[in-house]
This record gives sequence, C-alpha cells and structure tokens, in this order.
Amino acid sequence: MVVLAVALLTAMLLGRAWSACDAGVNSSANGGFLLLIFIPVLWVVLMLVWLGAGAFLGERPLVRAFVLGVLMLTVSWCAISLFWGGDTYHCPSGVPSWWPDFVPAPGF
Repeated sequence: MVVLAVALLTAMLLGRAWSACDAGVNSSANGGFLLLIFIPVLWVVLMLVWLGAGAFLGERPLVRAFVLGVLMLTVSWCAISLFWGGDTYHCPSGVPSWWPDFVPAPGF
C-alpha cells in the first residue's frame, strides 16, 4: 500500500509540474504516459526496492523503517528527475512558481 501511495504521489507531483510549466506534448499525452507507463513502472521499481531492503535488513524495525523511507524518497526523486521538464516559457528556470525555495528542484 505504501509503495502504491508513493508511486501515485510521485506521478501527481510530476504531472502538476508539467502542467504548471506547460511541458511535454499536451495534457492528454502527459496523462496517458503517467497512467499507463510511469505509475506501473515506478510501482514495480519501488516494490523491488521495498522487498530487497526489507529482506536485507531483517528484523530491525526502526532501522528498517528509516532505511525504507529514505529509499522510497530517493527512488521517487530520481524518477521525477528523469522526466522533469526543462526550461519553458512559463518556467524560465525550469521550476514551477509554487515549488518551495528551500527544497532543491529535481534534476541531475
């Protein structure tokens, strides 16, 4: 359940950024990509990370919870960074206006 929630929230954040910056082809193509490709692939990757880390860490609940949380955020950040829109007319810096200044924008 947690993995699906993280995948959906990641897709929603990416979709909102694309919409605010008018990035991508158009809204229906961007939405189709997010629903049909991005969410299922990200869900599989997150599930593999979740199961692998859970099996590796064993029965240490606090360490396991912390490591799984960090890994989920890291994989989501990398997924957003791969598809983050570049500089557009609406977002000259490539970052939507609603993005908080204290959080670095995704990107490699």
